[in-house]
Amino acid sequence: MSKTSLWLAALIAANVATAAAPTPAEHAQDVEAWRAQRLSRLTAPTGWLSLVGLDWLKPGRNTIGSAKDNDIVIAKAPMKLGTVLLDGDVVTIELEADAVATIDGGNSARATLLDDSHEKPTIVAFGTVSFYLVDRGGRKGLRIKDSEAPTRTGFSGLDNYPFDDSWRIEADWVAFDPPQSLEIPNVLGTIDAMPVPGKAVFERDGKRHELLPVLETPDATELFFIFVDRTSGKQTYGAGRFLYAKPAQDGKVVLDFNRAYNPPCAFTPFATCPLAPPENRLPIAVTAGEKRYRGGGH
Repeated sequence: MSKTSLWLAALIAANVATAAAPTPAEHAQDVEAWRAQRLSRLTAPTGWLSLVGLDWLKPGRNTIGSAKDNDIVIAKAPMKLGTVLLDGDVVTIELEADAVATIDGGNSARATLLDDSHEKPTIVAFGTVSFYLVDRGGRKGLRIKDSEAPTRTGFSGLDNYPFDDSWRIEADWVAFDPPQSLEIPNVLGTIDAMPVPGKAVFERDGKRHELLPVLETPDATELFFIFVDRTSGKQTYGAGRFLYAKPAQDGKVVLDFNRAYNPPCAFTPFATCPLAPPENRLPIAVTAGEKRYRGGGH
């Protein structure tokens, strides 16, 4: 191999190493940028802080409006906004003729509602308020948001542990063939069986630990970890925290606990958060990522 080829090979190897393991300064900058994006998403006009209601539909007709005799009462809605019809798995809405509202930004008064399993669920909006259909294990409801919700306008800000490069852990990846299934409980009291493609195995303070990720959709590649640790219920949210990781490469998966964050239920009682399974209870204190939300009582 020529000197030029050797130089190019060394340069490529150095770039690969840098991409796989950033310097502490690069890592800190990445985490800071991620946290800024996280805060921007959370405080957006339709972010989680804008959530003001979750009303489950009954079979048949469900009237909506601000009048107290409606099945679903929304304070900022017209007295009579419209009617949502739940017929089996199909949900339709028909707005009142004089209702000042839009369906997906248009002028149509009637539509079939697509739920949040779709990339773009159907949005019904009026004033600062909007809602869309959610489906949780066959149970259908309306998730209501208000850009002027007190949880958003009075947001107290996020608290994080100081950045710690040592909490970026390159864990060993043990793939499951075939994938296994894990029962994930949620705040609604139901349990969802979710696919588990493998497990992350790592050492901390001289002891071996394991975490099981789930895939949120059958075609998902990103690994979703829900975990609790010895800070949970003390410095961090009691029901656990979320952490995403990229697919494993060369038998390794990077767990950057600096990016561990609170689920929506830490900010609002109207979210339907999954809870950490028993398998993901770490017997260590993960002093990285988001702390308990100081403005929340949830």
